Amino acid sequence: MAKAKITFDVHPGVAMIQRWTAALPEKTGHSLDEWADLVKAEKLPDRKARLVWLKERGVGGNMAGMIADYAFDKLTWDGEPALYLKQAAVYVETMFQKGKEWQRLIFEAIAAEVRKFGKDVKICPCKTMVPFYRNREFAHVKPATQRRLELGLALPGVPFKGRLQRNPRANDKDRHHHSVELTEAKEVNAELVKWLRMAYEADAE
Repeated sequence: MAKAKITFDVHPGVAMIQRWTAALPEKTGHSLDEWADLVKAEKLPDRKARLVWLKERGVGGNMAGMIADYAFDKLTWDGEPALYLKQAAVYVETMFQKGKEWQRLIFEAIAAEVRKFGKDVKICPCKTMVPFYRNREFAHVKPATQRRLELGLALPGVPFKGRLQRNPRANDKDRHHHSVELTEAKEVNAELVKWLRMAYEADAE
């Protein structure tokens, strides 16, 4: 029997970008396309130069980054649902290359289990990881090295024990303090699925 293909969902950040885009004319005096044309006309050498140029004209923070990226490449911009979904597939293909191809089997096994939790599960790839959402991100997978895939989990109050270790990169602002290192698909077992479900259920509100 052929294995079901993993499908992706629109990242929650896309809606935020759309809100920023709608607010641009009132806040800055120009639409996104108008800003993109102005940036292109300057023939700036790189993203850093584009950001400096925009900030000099009163556009700061996330809006400047959004404009700089859009001006550089509209076709790979994540501000439209259809474009994001095309990019999501590219993100996953790129993520599991260069010696990390075997990790995709583990990711797909995790994704298949997570889909069973409910229709409110969203799988939303980014450039360096694949987050799983309910109301918030309750887990993610990240190719840590060529030898291991890392599963991050939001499990407040759950002790660190056995395979369930402390995420060494998490700080006080992070939600994903628990981490499991995976090296083969068979490690996506009942114990791991239990932790995933706990994280999903903890994100019910």
